[in-house]
Amino acid sequence: MGLLTFAINVTLDGCIDHREGVADDETHAFFTRLMDESGAMLWGRVTYEMMESYWPAVARGDAQAPPAMREWALKLEAKPKYVVSSTRKDFPWTNSHLVGGDLGAGVQKLKDTTPAGVLLGSGKLAAELDRLDLIDEYRLLVHPRIAGHGPTLYEGGLPGTRRLELISARPLGSGAVAMHYRRAR
Repeated sequence: MGLLTFAINVTLDGCIDHREGVADDETHAFFTRLMDESGAMLWGRVTYEMMESYWPAVARGDAQAPPAMREWALKLEAKPKYVVSSTRKDFPWTNSHLVGGDLGAGVQKLKDTTPAGVLLGSGKLAAELDRLDLIDEYRLLVHPRIAGHGPTLYEGGLPGTRRLELISARPLGSGAVAMHYRRAR
């Protein structure tokens, strides 16, 4: 069984708006390494649609992008992508699949059949999966910014406190800090 790892950019005040992070080569290299270590990506519909609107064009060479972003796009194109949605059923982006039916059972099956693990990159979906006790690890890239707005990490709350064990913390050149935590069970 693979681990479900939640990875996201977050500001010091908990904002997970993708436009608020530092989008440099080192940030893209960080997320490319995480994707390389995982067997599949998992997103909610909104995140999938945001990703689908840009990254396939970068992978095809239809959109200009620095080398680190192009590397990410090419690897993302090949990676299996799973989407949780109750409203959309058609996912034409290469290697995209619907996780339908019961959320907990569907994601547990994905974990069970993906030994290299699943990389989760959607804030709202992460809160739902955390409520179902399915997240094993957290890879937060904490950016040196205070956004002053949302959306924020876990803004809908959780039923209880999650105890975590620090695995590593590594500063990046931008001042962001890559934090790796594992659930304390």
